[in-house]
Amino acid sequence: MITIAIPKGSLEAQTLLLFKQADLEVKVTSREYNPKIEDPRIEKVKILRPQEIPEYVEKGYFDMGITGKDWIEERGADVVEIADMRYSKAAEKESTVNIVLAVQADRTDIKEAKDMKPHSKISTEYPHLTKSFFEKLGIPVQIFFSYGATEAKDMMDGIVELTETGETLQKNNWRIIATMLESSTKLIANKDSWRDAEKRKEMEEIRTLLSGVLEARGKVLLSMNVAEDMLKDVMSVLPAMKRPTISQLYDSDNPNRYYAVETVVSKREVNILIPMLKCMGAEDIIEIDITKIVK
Repeated sequence: MITIAIPKGSLEAQTLLLFKQADLEVKVTSREYNPKIEDPRIEKVKILRPQEIPEYVEKGYFDMGITGKDWIEERGADVVEIADMRYSKAAEKESTVNIVLAVQADRTDIKEAKDMKPHSKISTEYPHLTKSFFEKLGIPVQIFFSYGATEAKDMMDGIVELTETGETLQKNNWRIIATMLESSTKLIANKDSWRDAEKRKEMEEIRTLLSGVLEARGKVLLSMNVAEDMLKDVMSVLPAMKRPTISQLYDSDNPNRYYAVETVVSKREVNILIPMLKCMGAEDIIEIDITKIVK
């Protein structure tokens, strides 16, 4: 059996949703410190700050965990990244975020990171990443640890902050001058646990379920019947993950053979695609939600 650490805070809601959609529901209330997942492979689950998870997984307190690439790099954690789980705090959609260096918008003398003056004051929740970044530039800086709301620290010469769109920084009069790291949500494993054949099998099975949910998001299954003489036209407009599944329908009394066609398409396309397919001759079109796609 394995132990899992999942992130508290900004990623918590989307992570709990992901596990629920993977049929690994985390049963937790506001007063519980020991939530449970009713699955024979999972011994224990904890909800912890994502900043802590890389180190706890590295040291073996947990076999696997979910955290951001930014915190793996900041902590210098020696873990195995077993899946890229590209979802964000704001939405289920595939997403990445950036750790950026920003200065006040009216600092016209600073165009890029190398223009920062020696001994500039930098506020950040990422002191190690910031120190390494400026050391590579050969610029000594003063780093002030931020306990949140870094964008409010306008007494600083610059800030290093995590952002998804940059809108909050812009609203607070900050201008991005460098991207230090692109980050996304990662599923990580302890190295010793990953080398253990039994635990690795269980972790790979959990990864398959979670990744299957992420792969299915934003996709639907379309099923339709198509007459043989219309099949080529329908196929010409039908997108697919690979190739559509086509099978002949049994109808001994109909001289024009019919085929059942099934394919997976993007949910964004379906409202345009369905009327188009009908015009091309598709009949009995059914749209079906997908919960998992396992490749």
